[in-house]
Amino acid sequence: MSTKESLAWRARAGDTEAFAALYEEVYRDLYRMALYTLKNPQDAEDVVSDTVADAFASIRKLRDADAFRAWIFKILSNKCRRKMKEYVHRTEELPEEMAGGSRELAEDLAVRSAFFTLSDTDRLILSLHLFGGYTSQEIGSLLKMNENTVRSRESRALKKLAAMLEE
Repeated sequence: MSTKESLAWRARAGDTEAFAALYEEVYRDLYRMALYTLKNPQDAEDVVSDTVADAFASIRKLRDADAFRAWIFKILSNKCRRKMKEYVHRTEELPEEMAGGSRELAEDLAVRSAFFTLSDTDRLILSLHLFGGYTSQEIGSLLKMNENTVRSRESRALKKLAAMLEE
C-alpha cells in the first residue's frame, strides 16, 4: 500500500492529520486551478476553502484511496462552475486607471465575454488545460470523460472563441 493510499484510508477513518497531509499535497494545484479559472484571488481562496471543508466532511464517501486527487478536484470543479455562473450576473465598477478604455482592456473584455458564452464544461476543460497545465488524460480522469472527448471539446471551444473574436 502506497503512502498516499495509506493516508487516504486513515483520513476516511477520521484521522485529521492524514487528511491534512493529503490536502497539503494538492493545495497548490487546487488554488492554481481555481485562480486561473475564476481570475480572482479572493474567489479562488473561497472555493478552495469550501472544497476542503466539503471534502473533509465527506471523506468517508471516498471509495478508492488512489482517487483522492481526482475526487477533490471534481469537488473543486463543481464549485468553480457555480462561481462562474454567479459572474454572469455580477456587475462591477472598473477601477479608475482602467476606465480610460484602452485597447488591451477592450480585448480582455472581449475574450472574457466570449469565454463565458462557452458551456460550463468547455470553460472548465480550457481552464484546466490552458491555465492549470493538465493533460487531456488528466482532465478526462478528473471529469470522468474520455480523453478523446476532452480533446475534441477543447478544439471546438477554441475554434468557437477564435470565431467570436474575429467578428
